[in-house]
Amino acid sequence: MKISERFQLGKGQVELDFVDIDPGRDTPLYLTPHILGYRNDAFSVEAHRTVESFFRFFLDLIRAGELDQARELFEYLHEPNETCLGISKGNPNGRGIGRQQAQQIFDSIIESRAVQTGMVEHLEDCRIFIHGIDKDKVSDMTTNIIRGSLVKYTQQQCFLHRIPLRPNTATGPCWDRANCRWEESHDDMLVIDGAPILLVPKGIVSFAKSFGMGKYHQHFVLDFLKREQLRTNGPFVRRRQLRNGREKVWVSKDEIKRAEAPADKDFVTGFTIRHRDVFGGFREWAAKSEKPLKDEQIQPGLDFVAVLTLLRESLPRIPTGNDGATAYHRLVTGILEAIFYPMLMSPYVEREIHDGRKRIDIVFDNAADGGIFSRLHRIHHLPCQYIAVECKNYGREVGNPELDQLSGRFSPNRGQVGLLLCRSVADMGLLINRCRDTYADNRGLIIPIVDEDLIRLLEEKIADEAARPEDALLGDRLRDIILR
Repeated sequence: MKISERFQLGKGQVELDFVDIDPGRDTPLYLTPHILGYRNDAFSVEAHRTVESFFRFFLDLIRAGELDQARELFEYLHEPNETCLGISKGNPNGRGIGRQQAQQIFDSIIESRAVQTGMVEHLEDCRIFIHGIDKDKVSDMTTNIIRGSLVKYTQQQCFLHRIPLRPNTATGPCWDRANCRWEESHDDMLVIDGAPILLVPKGIVSFAKSFGMGKYHQHFVLDFLKREQLRTNGPFVRRRQLRNGREKVWVSKDEIKRAEAPADKDFVTGFTIRHRDVFGGFREWAAKSEKPLKDEQIQPGLDFVAVLTLLRESLPRIPTGNDGATAYHRLVTGILEAIFYPMLMSPYVEREIHDGRKRIDIVFDNAADGGIFSRLHRIHHLPCQYIAVECKNYGREVGNPELDQLSGRFSPNRGQVGLLLCRSVADMGLLINRCRDTYADNRGLIIPIVDEDLIRLLEEKIADEAARPEDALLGDRLRDIILR
């Protein structure tokens, strides 16, 4: 039974920011450090720094000959069952690194030419060069290292969806990058059937297909060797005279592979030591090729259109006023997730600021690498690492007090961009003018969104899932506020 079903959230994968796992079995998805490395949302940046901190310290110990201390650190990287991600059959059983296997892998690392020559710089590089390490092991290592970030994320999501947490529960070892050591503590934890569970943002998981030895060998190593054969007229160059008098010249990658370039880690290591620039090109390609998964990929068989249709139909049914405020808040959170994923992620609800004196209804991490939420920073130079959202289920007009409430919560660190959601307005032009005054006074950018806008965005997504309707609607509002 999935998390959403067990806790009767009334939401499915489309409306949830985390992978809606079944705690009774593993989901074949993986955490890959190189994805964390190229994402710019706050969760990924923090998690990537933690992974890099651990692995740099681990490599420094090995290269300094401090093998006992390095081995002690490495022993923490085994059996992370809490995320229920991976490939084991039946109940999650920690596919990762048991104690005996940990010893074997540790020995492979310290004996690796790739490590000894400084070629291995990042945790994900081990998947290419180290025997016994592939996507499942890298994923499990990553889970252990970023456990502290996953604990906080799980707490935030449980608070958002009112999922109960068990207080004073062991978190498991978390890497403390400030002190370069493993730390264990007790905190509020999600516990199901006696086992702690960690929720994982769906925007950072993948099938781990891009950054692998097979891809590197086939599309970069063999391609390089093929070009070299053609450049030097090597022994693998084949020629044939065509009927039109032209000569066909080619090289078979399969022939090179069979004769002198096997797809094994020892050969790939030796090749990369001689041609490090090829591996650099592979890293750049892998960073660009693996995009956040769609909800239908995370949950096969999901009817995306049916979910959006239900959201569109549910919004007008919620009454305005205090009686419908909670239902409106919960519904629009799911709608924003459905519309803006993967640009916005990791929503917080009613996050306290100023020592609890003020609250923001919802805060999203800005993960956009294109579109309107990226342009706000790149072109308009607005701090927007986070996007604040205020939800007003009023049956009356939204005026200056509501705008002042939201703008008063902006700051350079939290961000200076917010969405003001309300049911309807009699005069959108007047509200835009008020938002323009806020912007002109250098108090931040507030973009108003009403029910009619949300329904339009949902309908355009229903018509074309790949569409980016928010760019047009929010772009128009942005121009009205900034340029007129």
